[in-house]
Amino acid sequence: MRVDAFKLPTDGPADVRGLTALLDDGVVRADELVCVLGKTEGNGGRNDFTRDLAMRALEDLLAPRLGLPPARVQDRVVFSLSGGTEGVVSPHVVAFARSGTWSEEPGPKRLVVGTAHTRPFTPAEIGRMPQIVETARAVAELAGELRLAPADVHLVQMKGAIPRADHEAVLAARRARTPLRNDMVHSRAASALGVALALGEVALADLSDDVVCDDWSLYSGVASCSAKPGLQRTEILMFGNSDRATGDLVVGHTVLKDILDVDAVRALLAELGLPVTGGQLSPEQRAHVVGVFAKSEADPRGSIRGRRHTMLSDDDIDDTRHSRAALAAVLASVVGDPCVYVSTRAEHHGPLGGGPLAIIARAP
Repeated sequence: MRVDAFKLPTDGPADVRGLTALLDDGVVRADELVCVLGKTEGNGGRNDFTRDLAMRALEDLLAPRLGLPPARVQDRVVFSLSGGTEGVVSPHVVAFARSGTWSEEPGPKRLVVGTAHTRPFTPAEIGRMPQIVETARAVAELAGELRLAPADVHLVQMKGAIPRADHEAVLAARRARTPLRNDMVHSRAASALGVALALGEVALADLSDDVVCDDWSLYSGVASCSAKPGLQRTEILMFGNSDRATGDLVVGHTVLKDILDVDAVRALLAELGLPVTGGQLSPEQRAHVVGVFAKSEADPRGSIRGRRHTMLSDDDIDDTRHSRAALAAVLASVVGDPCVYVSTRAEHHGPLGGGPLAIIARAP
């Protein structure tokens, strides 16, 4: 199996010229596309329709090439588009294509990518143990299909389920005295804990409904989850390194202790064969970096390294926009490229105030 990836700057949410050129030139085949991850220049909030615009443009591009109606394209290709390009972030997408079969003989570990879904959830299951356990099952099964040990999984990108709750579901929750957690916060949190359980980052005995969004010592260092109202099942996208894969791409990850953790960024780049010697990657090194993916969070304790921050008390600018801009600037300053993917809200994604970071690069 070989995975190829292409970083494509965009001039707007509906700009698919870069991917169109790859398809027209035969560099990529539509039926080999696995996923497209990227940043769009909306506000990143609930009313950010730049993501929908980008997905519509991708569906219209790929539908005739896949022989599918546009509404079915996302059954074949996963789109993970994050709104919000505050500060230095440059709008872009990274397209991943998979081809070939597994190598007969083991070799250097190279990037693999795969997709999976959980079963459909009921509103009452979101944010509770049924969502955690089912997410863990799907993640573990996908890792097995990709021939990945837990240590070889470096990024699990998810779109968490938030099924629609009708009047009967709300009444049933009230009668059971278990208020619904059918929202973005709890779906992201339970999804992340499901990844942590599947990969041995937390133990089943330490998990319960009560720890969700309460015990912040429990977290995943590789999960990156958003959540979508109306989605019945969680969509899962996994990146790891296998010794039966070919190609020239590798992925690595680390956990940032806070959004100023430059040392962890440099250490991860060094692990990928890209040591930072002058404060920033050289142009030659920079060309090896294909994708930078991170989660940011304004520390809810109100301080960073003992200093008070005002991200949570600013009535003019939402804290998500503050933290996204800050971490993106830190990452871009080291990598030397503003095409970085930073999404916000990190419930059980890394420690409080920190979060996971994954980088995909060409092996030097």
